[in-house]
Amino acid sequence: MTDTAGQGGNGLRDEGHEPGGEQGEAQRGGGARDDAAVSLRERRAAAQRGARRVLSRAGWRGTLRERLAHLQEAAPGVYDLDEPADVYGDRVVAALEKRVASLLGTEAAAFFPTGTMAQQVALRCWAARTGNPVVALHALGHPERHERDALSQVAGLRPVILTTEHRPPTAAEVAEFPEPFGTLMLELPLRDAGFLLPTWEELTETVEAARERDAVVHFDGARLWESTVRLGRPLEEIAGLADSVYVSFYKSLGGFGGAALAGPTSLIEEARTWRHRYGGTVFQQFPTALSALVGLERQLPRLPEYVRHARVVATALREGFAAAGLPWVRVHPEEPHTHEFQVWLPYDPDTAAEAAVRQAEETGTMLFANGWDTAGPGLTVTEVTVAEAGLDWTPEDVKRAVVEFAERVRPPKD
Repeated sequence: MTDTAGQGGNGLRDEGHEPGGEQGEAQRGGGARDDAAVSLRERRAAAQRGARRVLSRAGWRGTLRERLAHLQEAAPGVYDLDEPADVYGDRVVAALEKRVASLLGTEAAAFFPTGTMAQQVALRCWAARTGNPVVALHALGHPERHERDALSQVAGLRPVILTTEHRPPTAAEVAEFPEPFGTLMLELPLRDAGFLLPTWEELTETVEAARERDAVVHFDGARLWESTVRLGRPLEEIAGLADSVYVSFYKSLGGFGGAALAGPTSLIEEARTWRHRYGGTVFQQFPTALSALVGLERQLPRLPEYVRHARVVATALREGFAAAGLPWVRVHPEEPHTHEFQVWLPYDPDTAAEAAVRQAEETGTMLFANGWDTAGPGLTVTEVTVAEAGLDWTPEDVKRAVVEFAERVRPPKD
């Protein structure tokens, strides 16, 4: 998807893509259409700020003053602010790395400014160790969809596609792939397919299939934090299946940015060398590191609650749209695997986007805060995130909001 507007730090289009993801709107035309897209984007941002009710509030949409005030309020609870600031990755950054390694049960972890850099480094390190530059991954995986061929153009790796199906790869696809590969990369959850996760049994079978081929396993765990409910296992047990894991600090935790690569000490030490070569050893990163520690302290424990309530919201959306009589509406997956999911409507993106913004402007309730993208002829899709602000929404609240949205998206009767 190219047109998403993340909430709560969760639905951001990733590195190289504008947060707020209005690219789809901006790319559907030129001239006046571009101006209209910008206008809609500005209206959406204003509507989100002014809405009394939303399913998730995006901290990153706040003003600089608001962001700094939040950090100033929360940071003393996670780190001693009388300690010296970090220099090239020590002190508070090192404390964050230690915290991540502990949470994931790995020997070590290294902070990276972006997930794109972290994963390139991890995969090229594994390629050097296995002697095989081939990386097997899903066609919807982040490197394929959102990194401008960085694995091949920058890291010198050769990605191969396990499947194009809108579901996680299977053990059979891994076992039967017709050529050798050095690393299997699994995105957990698979965001562009609808934030989908395998079951624990499916995941363990897929990992074992890679092991039987003498391949190492790397998890793209940008949103691994909220995967524990569906998989039914703690973070350290999930991460323990892989040889290395990447996690993000802003997608679910509301941090200012940043990522971590976790794994065995020898890999992480090698990764630090490549991080320096990539220009990722930044002089001072204490605001980002502090915001990540705040997210781990405040947001991580609440993610299971968000996932459970997302299922309540998804059910109410389905029932609300059915009662409203809108044709062919899909909530995907029907029971969300995380606290994020997709909604598909039989309209063009501009119509759906305008209706969503008008609802917020006219009622103070913003049901769909993200942008919309073309999903096929006459179809559009958006992403829904349920976080703290959405916990007080009852099923009746959701259904009432659906009625308000339907009134604005439905063509007027003659």
